[in-house]
Amino acid sequence: MSNPTALIAEDEPLLRAEIREALAKLWPELQICAEAADGIHALQALHQYSPQVLFLDIHMPGLSGLEVAQQAAGKAQLVFITANDQHAIEAFDRGAIDYVQKPISTVRLSTAIERVKQRLQSQTAPLDVAQVLRDLVGRNNEYLKWLTVPHANEVRMVMTDDICYLQADNKYTSVFTAASEFLLSSSLKQVREKLEPRMFWQIHRSTVVNVAAVHSVHRTFRGALEVKLKQRPEILAVSAQYAPLFKHL
Repeated sequence: MSNPTALIAEDEPLLRAEIREALAKLWPELQICAEAADGIHALQALHQYSPQVLFLDIHMPGLSGLEVAQQAAGKAQLVFITANDQHAIEAFDRGAIDYVQKPISTVRLSTAIERVKQRLQSQTAPLDVAQVLRDLVGRNNEYLKWLTVPHANEVRMVMTDDICYLQADNKYTSVFTAASEFLLSSSLKQVREKLEPRMFWQIHRSTVVNVAAVHSVHRTFRGALEVKLKQRPEILAVSAQYAPLFKHL
């Protein structure tokens, strides 16, 4: 049986090193396949290496450990690293999720390791704690902060903030950033429903634009509205149905 693999995601370099050193002493067989200093790189490492165990800081730049864990729920054993967040700790206790509080206690980390080892050795399926994680992430963060998109032979993470606009392409959706274009296997309607509606406006039955990416809106000599983007050369048509969105601009 091969040695188990793990990902450490912690934005504080000294604490990340402390966790790595403690794991080397307490669980020498464990192979650290990747480390990440923020949630985005943690998510990329999760997809690239498929680690069996995740040590996740709750509060990280980009994406929180909770948001990363939502992608790993049911696929990897989870151990959260948390400050004094009583609300989260109570939820973890109810959901049987392992956690270690800061500052790191070797005794508490050892306990979490033993629980994870037992699950791995008994081949117990990782807990599907998706509902607990959804509750913790909260209603304000229900909308996607990133899209997972195929690109050549890899999977890329595209932050929604970086999207300029999306366009229907038959049953697929083309996603345009400032410098790239990606194709999703979901319909525009399916993608739009997962995006923050205050940030992404439907301006045509086949087009959704990121408001933050709009440079200007002007009217053609025929009276129709068109959107000019800050970082893309395309001019996007606004259908009459959606023209009222811009009446106060």
